[in-house]
Amino acid sequence: MVGSNENCQGVIMASNVQGGLGAGGGKVTMGPNRRALSTINGNIVEAPAYPCKVHKRNGITDKSANGVKNPPIPIHRPITRKFAAQMATKQQQPTVEVTKQPVQTAPAKNESEDCIIIDAEDYKATSDYDPVPMFVQHTEAMMEEIDRMDAEMEMEDVEETLIVDIDSADKKNPLAVAEYIDDMHAYYKKTESSSCAPPNYMEQQFDINERMRAILIDWLIEVHYKFDLMEETLYLTVNLIDRFLAVQQVIRKKLQLVGVTAMLLACKYEEVSVPVVEDLILISDKAYTRKEVLEMEKLMINTLQFNLSVPTAYVFMMRFLKAAQSDKKVELLSFFMTELCLVEYEMLRFPPSMLAAAAIFTAQCTLGVLNEWSKTCEKYSHYTRDQLLECSRLMVSFHQNAATGKLAGVHRKYSISKYGFVAKCPPASFLLEASF
Repeated sequence: MVGSNENCQGVIMASNVQGGLGAGGGKVTMGPNRRALSTINGNIVEAPAYPCKVHKRNGITDKSANGVKNPPIPIHRPITRKFAAQMATKQQQPTVEVTKQPVQTAPAKNESEDCIIIDAEDYKATSDYDPVPMFVQHTEAMMEEIDRMDAEMEMEDVEETLIVDIDSADKKNPLAVAEYIDDMHAYYKKTESSSCAPPNYMEQQFDINERMRAILIDWLIEVHYKFDLMEETLYLTVNLIDRFLAVQQVIRKKLQLVGVTAMLLACKYEEVSVPVVEDLILISDKAYTRKEVLEMEKLMINTLQFNLSVPTAYVFMMRFLKAAQSDKKVELLSFFMTELCLVEYEMLRFPPSMLAAAAIFTAQCTLGVLNEWSKTCEKYSHYTRDQLLECSRLMVSFHQNAATGKLAGVHRKYSISKYGFVAKCPPASFLLEASF
């Protein structure tokens, strides 16, 4: 008996299906030797039930038949040193396989059936589980640092916007020397301490005391006003007097001669039209001769070693007034405060730059212009408001007593229309309060 070839794989033969049409259009019936498909399929070992579906996930073919799926291939976790040590110490415990579900490019119908559920507590106990991965911790730390740096940069940008470039308008003015004006004032501030008299130089004097010095300078302020001299001449005159008395002992009757000679030297250094010696002798009520004035001039210039180019409070005053963007009244009141300090011996302990900055700050508070030291003023003066408060409060106390004291030369000078009557402004007494 010849066997049928229908069950042989790889052989394709013409088959007629019941109910199909033959070549002649007639109905073709199944032959006596043909068997049902269910019988044929039963003879095939491990053949999938019809119909079969083929699923591909990450390049792995998964054949399922009638809803029965092949078990997924487990993906083992890499064995680290820590995990290997745990496995060595826990030989009796069952090994936990961690199976990662492959990432699907498209959602499947039976997606939940492919997942293997593992107890989280068992996974934590048998692995080097870290609730926050190391790379996440590093990333968070980096992000916090970046946020902090961004915040600092934003604060710097805000502060820079509050600072005004006071030299931008003078870049085309050669007389303003905008290219190196900051370097000049940095040098002035560096050398101002060495160009001032020590605050305790009166302790070395036997015949001259603080009261006599105050009387001399108050008289020189009036002489300066009568001769209509420049403001920088007055500040240089007081500087020359203090520096000379700090190193040279002078008897009491020669003190006025020192003042007159110091003003003569300052006029030669600052003024275009210098007063003659006879005018200075006349204004001192002819107490000295021309010869005495010239001899004192030589003594002073040699004692000071010809060092007349020194930074005074006037040099810093003009720079800080520009930074404060002050008007004329604030400027006049600032000079009034500074000249009040020239008479007071105790103010020698403050450098000229601090006197200038504190005078402007006090004038602004007195006129109610501004009660805060701006960022621009702080940048160019290198002083904060807290650093100026002590000096400013002393200026307020001098202002309160300017009209009632015996030495009222400064008050009379700034009580006329030429100086805007600024001496009559009520003092900023609120600066004396401890809460300010």
